[in-house]
Amino acid sequence: MRRQIQIRDRWKEQRLVTSRLLFTAILVVAMSGGLVWRLFHIQVSHHEVFAELAQGNRVRIEPLAPTRGLIFDRNGQLLAENLPAWELVAIPEEIVDLAASLQALEALELLDPAERGNLIDAINSHRRFERVVLANLTESQAARFSARRHRFSGIDIREGLIRHYPYGDLTGHSIGYMGSISAADMQRIDRANYAATALIGISGVERSYQDELHGTVGFRQQLVNAQGRVLVDPASIGASSDSMPGTLDTRWPIPGDNLVVSLDIQLQLAAQRAMEGLRGAVVAVEPATGDVLALVSTPAFDPNRFAAGLSHSGYRELETDPDKPLFNRALAGRYPPGSTVKPFLGLAAMNLNALNPDDPTFCGGHYSLPGQTHQYRDWRREGHGLVDLHRAVVESCDVYFYRLAVNIGIDAIDSSLRTFGFGDRTGIDIGGEIRGVVPSRTWKRNNFSRREDQTWFPGETVISGIGQGYTTATPLQLAHATAALAAGARFRPRMAVALQTAVSGEVVAIDPVRLDSLPEIDPRHWQRIREAMIGVTEDPSGTGRLAMQQTPYRVAGKTGTAQVISLAQDEEYDEEALDERLLDHGLFIAFAPADNPTIAVAVVVENGGSGSGLPAQAARRILDAWLAAEDYG
Repeated sequence: MRRQIQIRDRWKEQRLVTSRLLFTAILVVAMSGGLVWRLFHIQVSHHEVFAELAQGNRVRIEPLAPTRGLIFDRNGQLLAENLPAWELVAIPEEIVDLAASLQALEALELLDPAERGNLIDAINSHRRFERVVLANLTESQAARFSARRHRFSGIDIREGLIRHYPYGDLTGHSIGYMGSISAADMQRIDRANYAATALIGISGVERSYQDELHGTVGFRQQLVNAQGRVLVDPASIGASSDSMPGTLDTRWPIPGDNLVVSLDIQLQLAAQRAMEGLRGAVVAVEPATGDVLALVSTPAFDPNRFAAGLSHSGYRELETDPDKPLFNRALAGRYPPGSTVKPFLGLAAMNLNALNPDDPTFCGGHYSLPGQTHQYRDWRREGHGLVDLHRAVVESCDVYFYRLAVNIGIDAIDSSLRTFGFGDRTGIDIGGEIRGVVPSRTWKRNNFSRREDQTWFPGETVISGIGQGYTTATPLQLAHATAALAAGARFRPRMAVALQTAVSGEVVAIDPVRLDSLPEIDPRHWQRIREAMIGVTEDPSGTGRLAMQQTPYRVAGKTGTAQVISLAQDEEYDEEALDERLLDHGLFIAFAPADNPTIAVAVVVENGGSGSGLPAQAARRILDAWLAAEDYG
């Protein structure tokens, strides 16, 4: 078989190979050129950017703090706001000598030396490039620092917001104040929502409505390197006025809701002025709703001192003040209610059919239990003579209520007073309230460890009839019970009455809460007690008559005196010789106008003597502030 021979064109074949080699060479040159250009771009033109990226880029979410909601009184008066302020901040990585810098700032009176250790701990707990707030500065302090800014590396000032209370100490115990977030707070809050927030409500409304006032945190996504520094792409600079260089995304924070509270700041002012120079408390309540119209504890403190950053020495000064300005007497002061319990016990006895209110009882100035010689004295040594229930309330006859207490017994006293809220917290929507005490056999067994101390003695029932012994109540509980006498119903005391939502501006009312603890009581019994309390302020022998003379409205009231020290059976004390802090506490409760009450008030004056004196006078000024402008002729 013959093999076929192919004849090839070698010139054409050579030309094809040459063209392919040329194309390959051009492709290699082009690719090499692109690679060289890219290397030049990375290593020369944008060396810093890509050097940062090479260190391990990542996305950091920077939280943005929401603006705290405002607080208004029932008439729209601003009680808590946010004001522009100056913050002294440190950038740790730029500070050359931290100790020397802090010492120099202390010398300028910008920092408290007692805070140095805490500040160093705070700085060391942050990353080196992160700003740390050292203090809030006043305008004068900011100016003082600005004039010397060149002396400090890594220290600067910036604008921020500070909580401000326009009425100062007038609202310290009601609206409360702000302070640093504690370890305990961290356990109960949503940490993510507080990522940009250093302060939280510490007391009062500021604490109870913290969640509503706080708002919702926002965020800014930024590209950062492994050390946390923001990476700025040159192409992004000036791209948008709504974002910062290096920002990938932003979600703006949602401001907190505004809060409307029940306080009337003008009535609050009248109450504080009525208590000027005194230790004690005033609580005024609207009977038909439970709205707290005024809540004053004196002496008071200025919450702005805390908002500005109270020093250790400043706090220590308040804490060790013998008059205890930080102590909220309105909610946590427990006082024997004294004779202010008499209307409640009289009502209970009638409701139990334990007495005929028209039957007279003779008061000779003292009372003894059957078969005993010990005498329980009346405040009027010569006695009141023949008195019925009405006269016993008007003149505050102790002997009448000694007998009444023995007749109905301690168990009935316990259950009857509790229906009006004594012995328990009222449930007000701000913290710090403590329980009062209504003693009973069960209470004594539960509160005394020694067996011999657990026995209930008949004499303890006797003095419970005039609100002495173990019986105690807070001023808030007294006002709450008085409001129940006025309205014939109990409403939970409250501070918040409405919220204004930040997003829509809609105002959402908060409904009052009626409590169902009062038993069915004959309307005639209610009326008898109210008339007796009117007699306290209008009858010539009424214990509250002098303070309530010539009011353009009718007042139903009751005086009370609480012993601070015990006296032997026939012992007297000289008020002028006795230490002022051992004098009796004075109390006064009232509601007005008596026929259609719009306010119930309780006043306690520590070591103020008889309730017919300073407490009743203070109550008169408060009632005048609320009612005198109206025509109640």
